[in-house]
Amino acid sequence: MSKNRKSQTASVRFGAVIRVCCLCLLVGASAIGFVWQKSEIGRLGKQISQREAKLRQLQADNSRMTEAIGRLREPVMLDQRVRELNLGLVPAQPGQKIWLAEPAPAAVRSGVRQLAQRPAADEAQ
Repeated sequence: MSKNRKSQTASVRFGAVIRVCCLCLLVGASAIGFVWQKSEIGRLGKQISQREAKLRQLQADNSRMTEAIGRLREPVMLDQRVRELNLGLVPAQPGQKIWLAEPAPAAVRSGVRQLAQRPAADEAQ
């Protein structure tokens, strides 16, 4: 025999309502989380593209400045700047230069290299 709905207690009907509300809340929270996550992905994508553009700009500036420094270090440009600023610098005369002879490397004795010497106290023993 089938049960009559009118004979069911109120707590049984109230439990079903709570389950349905919890399920709706779960679906709603998931939807809100999904939308928030998609907006974060979009925001982070924009940040990445902006920073990549800034990086390209900085790299271009860096290469331009490197070329400018290279041009300014050329002897012709240095001479021109010295004349512009009236510094009075001239190339050194041959009599003003001092040449130092570099000592020859020490000869290796019989193909054996001694890396360290023992202290004098050890030789006495």
